[in-house]
Amino acid sequence: MKFRDFIKEKMILIIGIVLAVISVEILLLAYRVGILVRLYVAIITVFVVIFAILIEYKRKKDFYNQLIRNMESLKEKYLISEIIKTPNFVEGKLLKEILQDTGKSMLENVNYYKNIQEDYKEYIELWIHEVKIPIAASKLIIENNKNEVTKSIDEELDKVENYTEQALYYARSNAVEKDYIITKTNLKEIINGVILKNKTTLLNEKVSIYISNLELEEVYTDSKWATFIINQIIQNSIKYSRRDNKKIEIWSKTKNDKVILYIKDNGIGINQGELTRVFDRGFTGDNGRIIGKKSTGIGLYLCKKLCDKLGLGIELNSEKEIGTEVRIIFPKNSYTNF
Repeated sequence: MKFRDFIKEKMILIIGIVLAVISVEILLLAYRVGILVRLYVAIITVFVVIFAILIEYKRKKDFYNQLIRNMESLKEKYLISEIIKTPNFVEGKLLKEILQDTGKSMLENVNYYKNIQEDYKEYIELWIHEVKIPIAASKLIIENNKNEVTKSIDEELDKVENYTEQALYYARSNAVEKDYIITKTNLKEIINGVILKNKTTLLNEKVSIYISNLELEEVYTDSKWATFIINQIIQNSIKYSRRDNKKIEIWSKTKNDKVILYIKDNGIGINQGELTRVFDRGFTGDNGRIIGKKSTGIGLYLCKKLCDKLGLGIELNSEKEIGTEVRIIFPKNSYTNF
């Protein structure tokens, strides 16, 4: 708060006081009051006014400067009304009451929309669980009536099942902390589970899997969420594989207090200019425009988001027409965070 701005605001009051002093001096002169008395009245009046203005300026300056400092240091700026002290002047008290009422109204509004979002999330989760029942029933019918047609239907059902699972994890991704348990987990068990889940697609697409250095690797993570993350990466490797000699290599390395899981394919790769955007929501790039790929741009975005929530690291390198390598960095103990 600048003194010059404060004085400008008080200019009407100052002009009024100057005119009042002049009027009093003229009146005293008319009654032939001595010059010493007139000077005393003028000096005392001016001194009292200046003193009052300076006191008011200091009180307001201290309050507003503190308010600005608090605003700059707060991450959730809507909480400003909760930390500022009640000032000792009327305008400041009124401002604090307005901020408190505004903050209260904002929180009520946020809670209202939060409840709506929570209801919608619960509905989506319920719907996904319900739709899994006819999918499972359809797969059972196909298993008992195998032929070329049902085989094709089974492949499409696998895609439907993967998309519904993706929708479920997307709905839960904003509240991972409510649904995860960090335990010591064997990486090979997770990888085997993902490969088994994609067995039919891998066989149909004739993709070779090479696994090494996973037998003894144990990390701290939630196996369910880690399985989903790795599954998304494996599915991407299958989706963007070459026409022939398709392969996916999976191995791990231990470095200090972390284990790095490598998933590498020899697929069509990603343009160098797109690597910084592959984890953005909805980004599909040139590969997403290839006929038959039908990319949504959600898979890698979800992987990055869930890794951040779980305290895992994820990195991606790729070269067009050479292949893609994804690295997931796991902690070896429950206290490491990347």
